[in-house]
Amino acid sequence: MKNRGKIMILGLAVSAALIAVPQTNLYAQSADTAPADNGFQAYVAQLGAQARAAGVSAATVQAYSSALTYNLRVVALDRAQPEISPSARPPAFAPYRAAHVDADRIIRGRAIYADMATKIPEFEQKYGVPASIILSIWGNETSYGRVKGGFDLPNSLATLAYDGRRRALFAGEFIALLKMADQGVPRDRMVGSWAGAFGNPQFLPSVYLRLAQDGDGDGVRDIWSNRADTMASIANYFRDSGWRPGLPWGVGAYVPADLDRSTLIGKLDSPVCKRVHSRRTRWLTVKEWRAKGVIPQGNLPDSTMAALIEPDGIGKNAYLLTGNYRVILEYNCSNYYALSVGLLADEIAK
Repeated sequence: MKNRGKIMILGLAVSAALIAVPQTNLYAQSADTAPADNGFQAYVAQLGAQARAAGVSAATVQAYSSALTYNLRVVALDRAQPEISPSARPPAFAPYRAAHVDADRIIRGRAIYADMATKIPEFEQKYGVPASIILSIWGNETSYGRVKGGFDLPNSLATLAYDGRRRALFAGEFIALLKMADQGVPRDRMVGSWAGAFGNPQFLPSVYLRLAQDGDGDGVRDIWSNRADTMASIANYFRDSGWRPGLPWGVGAYVPADLDRSTLIGKLDSPVCKRVHSRRTRWLTVKEWRAKGVIPQGNLPDSTMAALIEPDGIGKNAYLLTGNYRVILEYNCSNYYALSVGLLADEIAK
């Protein structure tokens, strides 16, 4: 499977851990950094050689490698990521929903929607992705740009690569970051989450190189401060991941008390995020769901394939999910994240 989304690659680290550090003296050594040992410096030299072999200019390699330090805080955050047992009971969805589908995100999302009204039809026609979904991603990732992270990206990526737990991933992202520099992205924008994501949509460097868009035609792909570029880039990500135009992410559903769930266990073995995918049922047509007494509370044609999820258990809220829900999971492989994106998008669109 092609590595499209940061969470597909990084676990739940990126959007859950946008821990800011002071913006002053950003590149200087702090209490979180260790004196550069010979092993780290030798590895940085290897990274530089790999970057030059990948086409990065010698000047950029020198500029970005000369003052790197091993960041102990980044390593601690990476190693603190929880390992969730397949048998562990998931936490309640309702508190997560309340925190992410909140009045502030709804109001601000609607305001940006109104401000961008003249551009939105162009985006939706070009990419086939609803503006409400685009804005919901932006709102969930960085609260529309309020919280983008304050870690120095070259230091973080070099540290994570050297640490070795996911060396190939982070070495590749470090080289991609240097390619961004060669393309003209200024050094002061190389700031983001401890795990390497940045900008309004929290893209990794490799994702930026492949999918970031110039949404206003000014020749720059500015996903840090430009609304049009941010929205076009998120839309392009979703189009690349297989979003189907005209199909909702899902709808709320009425579920009868006597539904036999033992016959609905999913049979597909997902190659990634198995626990996330295992929480929904197998796929049936909406017509088949209706025959079982499960009634969609929104417009879904009878031929649509859908899966049922009851995130807080039997007798609580239930949703029929479409293939576009799986596209949201490509961005962040978490059911609670994907549900919140869909629900916030629905509120923004009202």
